[in-house]
Amino acid sequence: MNSNRGLLLPAPRVTPALDAAFRPAVLATRAFREAVHATGSARPVTLALEQADGSIFHFRTELAPVGHALAAANFSHIERLAKFLLWQRGGWRFYFTGPEAIAAQLQAHFRDTATGKFDSNLIGERVYDRPIVVRACDSASLPTERAKVQALGRNLDGCRIGFDLGGSDRKVAAVQDGKVVFSEETVWDPYFHPDPQYHFDGIMDSLRKAAAHLPRVDAIGGSAAGVYVNNRVKVASLFRGVALDLFNTRVKDLFFEVQRAWNGVPLEVANDGEVTALAGSMSLGVNGVLGIAMGTSQAVGYVTPSGNITTWLSELAFAPVDYHPAAACDEWSGDYGVGAQYFSQQAVGRLLPVSGIEVDPKLALPEKLKLVQGLMKSGDYRARKIYETLGTYLGYAVAHYADYYDFCHLLILGRVTSGEGGNVIMAGAKHVLEVEFPELAQRIHFHSPDEQDKRHGQAVAAASLPTLH
Repeated sequence: MNSNRGLLLPAPRVTPALDAAFRPAVLATRAFREAVHATGSARPVTLALEQADGSIFHFRTELAPVGHALAAANFSHIERLAKFLLWQRGGWRFYFTGPEAIAAQLQAHFRDTATGKFDSNLIGERVYDRPIVVRACDSASLPTERAKVQALGRNLDGCRIGFDLGGSDRKVAAVQDGKVVFSEETVWDPYFHPDPQYHFDGIMDSLRKAAAHLPRVDAIGGSAAGVYVNNRVKVASLFRGVALDLFNTRVKDLFFEVQRAWNGVPLEVANDGEVTALAGSMSLGVNGVLGIAMGTSQAVGYVTPSGNITTWLSELAFAPVDYHPAAACDEWSGDYGVGAQYFSQQAVGRLLPVSGIEVDPKLALPEKLKLVQGLMKSGDYRARKIYETLGTYLGYAVAHYADYYDFCHLLILGRVTSGEGGNVIMAGAKHVLEVEFPELAQRIHFHSPDEQDKRHGQAVAAASLPTLH
């Protein structure tokens, strides 16, 4: 069930070629804030999110006064904001300095609704080991904002192996003193495999192939979709097919098992989005980088202007970017308008029917993407419309992300962006910024690695994660 009751949904100035119903989150949020502010009696509120390590993040907004027509959208505005913050920053407890009734309604959302319970289970219970709590408070008792950061990898000394685990392929690179001596990509299908031995064997196979090109193995670094805390698997789509009891007994410590198999060498595993941003920061020699990888799903990572990564989750595949009540629903979370349906192979598959391209619906998403890429290469206008649509989506999403991240460099990569289609996506996103958000068009610089880096850059950056003992 969509919870966008009462929200203003302005039409974008740039309409996606294949999705006239698209209503960008950034426009809806700004329209609500401006309308509320114009009442002259807006109520300032703060939504603070606490993580298990004590980090606390604040986000300030305004709500319409009680009795005003706009007040009907107050909860929808807060719920969508809370949804974004949960998947962007991560945490288990909200503090809210607004009306107690809205705090109670938000708590009921996480306790009683399907989408709220999904968030509370995956982020609250599985990542932070407790369900999500919403606590009403006044400004005086609001905890102070504080956050922890950690140093980036950037370690390239010695003989290292880096791997990147995607939903349709796994990549591996052997790196000796910063030089890539071997890289390979292997097709696999981990999503719904019920036996974690499949995943373990696949990872070990790639590592052995890379090790064969090194005189020794000093360290191993990994990149994978999901949430990893101290090398433990908390939530990961790669293991969706594994039963919960088996996940707890075998998957959670799978990378410790891998480490033992390699004689205990230093091993670090990080979210693939973080490694995307790390790869971009290292190759470009800049900080303040937001990396977006469009592959089996959407992966996002962030390097701060000071060159650090944060304790944020940046799992924007679950964060809303489209507020239209009939927006595409994510098959896993059940929520609507979230990133995975707009910046991934899923997005390409979703747009195929409306593009006019006929394809066997039973064809796997990677094969559908290959079909579209082939048509794009041959100049098919229908395939181009798909990429143009993705580009428009991206432009509005980047403007939305800019309200939550401080960045000047945007790195775009992933299998969906391979070939000429990637250029069309970036051109479309830049056009949106120029038309709707000129101040961002001046500030944000787009970057895309070459084809070799797109396929193997993350594995190379992952290799730099561990520090040698």
